[in-house]
Amino acid sequence: MRRLALPTLAVAAAVLAGCAGTPGPARGPAYARLSAEQASDIAIHALGLVGTPYRYGGNTPDGGFDCSGLIGYVYNSRAGVAPPRTVAQLSGFGAAVDQDELRTGDLVVFGRGRPTHAGIYVGQGRFVHAPSTGGTVRLDYLQSRYWAQQHASFRRP
Repeated sequence: MRRLALPTLAVAAAVLAGCAGTPGPARGPAYARLSAEQASDIAIHALGLVGTPYRYGGNTPDGGFDCSGLIGYVYNSRAGVAPPRTVAQLSGFGAAVDQDELRTGDLVVFGRGRPTHAGIYVGQGRFVHAPSTGGTVRLDYLQSRYWAQQHASFRRP
């Protein structure tokens, strides 16, 4: 099992503190599927996987992850939810959420028209994702130079 670095633990603590408030109003049954506790567990578990190697088609910590494999593994292990396996399918999973309504555990899906990448929102404008071959699972800001230029949509399973 991978050890969490101190900076990752600090982010996890901040995520817990940041999501202690009450959730916004529900807009339908999809919003009520995950409790606030499950959403926090999803975010913390995703943070704990930072540093895991990327592997196309990967869906386990030992074998590595691609972006949708990471999402499936985290949601299944922390909430018993089995999301679709492809990014294209993830783009229609759950309910759409506006960026100003994001909470920990929501999905971030990138791509205009055809979705190309996805991650898990962990709070404070950050998301965890498995970006590319040769890389590792990492934590990035939605407003970083690269990601701010990508079309993003947000889903709440």
